[in-house]
Amino acid sequence: MKRKLMMVERIMHVDATTPLNCVFTAKIHGSINPENLQTALFKVQHKHPLLRVCIDEDQEGGPYFILNDSVRMIPVRIAERFTDDDWLKESETEWYKLFDGVNEPLARLVWVRSATVSELLLVMPHCVCDGSTCVALMREILSLLDDPEQELEAYTTFNSVKELMPDTFDRVKNARKARIFSFLGKLFFLFKNTRNKFGSGNNYALHWKLDEEHTLSITDACKNAGTSVHGALCVAFMKAFQQIRGDKARGKVISPVDIRRFIPEIKQDTMFAFAPIVELTIDKKQDIDFWTLARNIKTDLTNKIEAMNTYEMLWMGEYMHASVNRMVKFLKATDGTHDITLSNMGRLNIPETYQSFELETIYSPTVAFPWRNPNTLVTTTFKNRMDFTFMSNDAFLDKADAIKIKAATMEILFANLQQLSHA
Repeated sequence: MKRKLMMVERIMHVDATTPLNCVFTAKIHGSINPENLQTALFKVQHKHPLLRVCIDEDQEGGPYFILNDSVRMIPVRIAERFTDDDWLKESETEWYKLFDGVNEPLARLVWVRSATVSELLLVMPHCVCDGSTCVALMREILSLLDDPEQELEAYTTFNSVKELMPDTFDRVKNARKARIFSFLGKLFFLFKNTRNKFGSGNNYALHWKLDEEHTLSITDACKNAGTSVHGALCVAFMKAFQQIRGDKARGKVISPVDIRRFIPEIKQDTMFAFAPIVELTIDKKQDIDFWTLARNIKTDLTNKIEAMNTYEMLWMGEYMHASVNRMVKFLKATDGTHDITLSNMGRLNIPETYQSFELETIYSPTVAFPWRNPNTLVTTTFKNRMDFTFMSNDAFLDKADAIKIKAATMEILFANLQQLSHA
């Protein structure tokens, strides 16, 4: 395997000296057999080709994913567990560690260990994974940890974007279109100021989890109001930003979309990193009630997803490689036009019960983007409990303000739940 990183993979790779890692954590009650854990990681690594590659930036036209026959096994780092918050501290530690060792695989595991309770932190560079990848790999690890005799079926990954294109895709027409957009992209970034005028600051993550009663009240209310949980969360966060940030609030959310719904070649258990985004906005000036805004957001999101041409997006990206470095510099220098990137991964498809341990909970992924605007909210639902991680950098959003936005979001959300129940 020798595959050039796609445009979005290159952006998430950033460069050889900048870590951009995703950390996904599972909390387990019970004992973990170290040999079973090693077996699980061995089998998962041999299923997924991207866990057996290196990133080669030296060859012309790169960087490339290149199959590495000498790649080491996925390493396990053990950290002793003293408090329920140790997983978050270890997660933040892993944000800053590069995957740059000799023959080092593009994944590692941190085992935060005590006699009866453990957290398993799966760490991967964002250029090889999205949220669905994290869920799939954690599901496989836990299943094999419980029953190491299982076998996983390996798959062959694609070697270029061309292999993902359907027969109906007009390559000639889209090549002409892509060249025009590539030229316009070069002009756009040529005149953009990509000089980072701000200090690096400190990344941080806020974490909170709702109980089952509050989670079910949100889902029931959204259903009764004719909207989605995602729509309600988007409105609550945008209104919270307006309340705390005032004129600095943008009234816009960026939402990633799982590309697997569009491209059947990318299976649910296939490692992949490209998630196209949708921009969602609310009118800050008009006095529209919360649930109408939430319904509007749901409709807008549905329409924009249906209008997506993901094959064209992937194809166009292959003509934008010459602008990637300036794109990265631009992301590091611009405030952007949005308040937050909000990723709702929904109910996680991971079994709750096992023979030899109990999966108590899953924590939403954490990530520290190196962009000027790194505001990111990830939410998941497991065992009927919604879980949230809110990440940013104090050079862009003061942590005290982030805490206020978190509190305001929940207050706005539950206040409107009560209004709906009394209506």
